[in-house]
Amino acid sequence: MAIEDNPQSRETYGMELRRRREAAGLTQEELSRRVVMSRTHIAHIEAGRRRPDVEDARRLDGVLDSGGFFERFLPSLKEGKVAEHFSEALELERRAKVIREYAPKLVPGVLQTAAYAREVLGSGFPPKAAEERDRLLATRLERSGILSDFHTPVFWALLDEAVLRRPIGGPEVMCEQLRHVVHLGESHRIRVHVLPFSAGFHALVEGFVSLMWFDDLPPVAYVEGLKTGRVLEVPSVVRDCQVAYDHALGDALSHRESLALIRSAAEEYEHAQQ
Repeated sequence: MAIEDNPQSRETYGMELRRRREAAGLTQEELSRRVVMSRTHIAHIEAGRRRPDVEDARRLDGVLDSGGFFERFLPSLKEGKVAEHFSEALELERRAKVIREYAPKLVPGVLQTAAYAREVLGSGFPPKAAEERDRLLATRLERSGILSDFHTPVFWALLDEAVLRRPIGGPEVMCEQLRHVVHLGESHRIRVHVLPFSAGFHALVEGFVSLMWFDDLPPVAYVEGLKTGRVLEVPSVVRDCQVAYDHALGDALSHRESLALIRSAAEEYEHAQQ
């Protein structure tokens, strides 16, 4: 039985973790080694700033012999809002001061139009009922609210050219979507770079990554695959992701060249409608 994720529930959860850890005679460092989590992550959970994922909660239960407490009362988002593996990343996304994403196949969720997002959410497997799809759509569109402040977060989108060429929803949907990205780029709200097919192999070819920086937390990386996702926080691993991003960015088109290519692709979709 999960409880709703909010600052109060995370704080209560963290206090219980600290109480049980101290009752077991363990330091944060000792607990971190036993549950295979970083000491920093343990500290953030105890302070109510972060939440473990389900597997982390199960390991906490096993080490602290807590009878399933940490899994049962894991603060979580309302059912159906987002996939479980993305829930922690969503919370971090809302707090981030700088976000740099690499998108290999789809327009990043924060930049998606309603029509594009509806097509993406409605085309997965297994099929979703209309009510569930609409709940997910509402959450995805809410995410774009982080761009309502012109300055925070600073958002960079590194797009594989495949994102422009894959006709999600057909020419009309793609034309609208790409012009939305161009508008955000031309208004200087986001910075956009396209990795053209001609770049060949590059440092991020293996998949999606989102790098996030904060005022009150160390930087993290979020990586995602089919039905899976993981927030990475080990400093050396996060640095490796940052370096890979920088290398791939070096192979990309400039912001101005990228906007020109995206604009051209939008025009091609517009002509395809006629």
